[in-house]
Amino acid sequence: MLYGYLIANGLVEPTEALNQFVEMVRLYDTWEWETENKIEAKRLNDLFYMVSLDEFEAKMVDRLRTRHEFSFDEFEEKILDMEEDKIERYIRRKRREMVQTFIGDECVGIVYAESYHSELASELGTSNPHLDYIAILNMGGRKMSLRTIHDHIDVSAVAMRYGGGGHAKASGCTIGEEVYRLFAAEPFELEPLRMDATRNQFNIKGAKSGVLYESWGDDQIFVYMSPTGEWLVEWNGEPLLFHFSDFEGAERHIKRNYGAWLARDEAYVSMLTEHMLRSRAGDIQLLPDDDDEKTLEDI
Repeated sequence: MLYGYLIANGLVEPTEALNQFVEMVRLYDTWEWETENKIEAKRLNDLFYMVSLDEFEAKMVDRLRTRHEFSFDEFEEKILDMEEDKIERYIRRKRREMVQTFIGDECVGIVYAESYHSELASELGTSNPHLDYIAILNMGGRKMSLRTIHDHIDVSAVAMRYGGGGHAKASGCTIGEEVYRLFAAEPFELEPLRMDATRNQFNIKGAKSGVLYESWGDDQIFVYMSPTGEWLVEWNGEPLLFHFSDFEGAERHIKRNYGAWLARDEAYVSMLTEHMLRSRAGDIQLLPDDDDEKTLEDI
């Protein structure tokens, strides 16, 4: 908006390089760079924090004045590549520290971090789409950043509850008494969320023959397609009273409500072996009848 105002009033003469620079700033500021896969916008922001403000300003002003199109120089590309490796290692560590809880009606992933908030939230949100938003707490700075990948969630509205604000997909607020209680003190005893198995060959998401998940206390959750095409759920072999039209809906439900994670192939094969042995002995049915389904409270 400011750039458009400056052009309209003859205060700035637009160029291709300047247009590209302003668009990258806008993409990163609104977090659209991730959805549109505009990685150069993120790299521009990374560079801003990697050099001094004076150096960044001098380089950008000279570049925008002398070049037809905006681009990074060779040295910048090298240090940005090194920074990306550093970010990946940081995200892998923080991914193992995130906890999940409900705050109000929203399922939230909470993690403590002082750096790389946008990159961290993007990875955590993308790999955990059942979460409504990610809350990143910087306790030293007493700030909380909120990010979401979903169009139906407005984290600026969440931030406003606690005196903050921002954009629909990227907002923040100060860590006051209520924020500390809801996002830090009450979830403190929770175990970090387990990650899905990533190297499976047999226990694959969406397999109609069934997908095995694990939850706390050695519980097993089996999601499978019924003969009618609906997706059903078993908890430790007991059918639950849930019917879903697609696999994604079933997985979202068990991840949000039970903190489940995709089991490894070893657990899947072991479960199927035990299931087959018991079915041969006539102890159980391979698929439950709808009339026999139970809710979690009944178990």
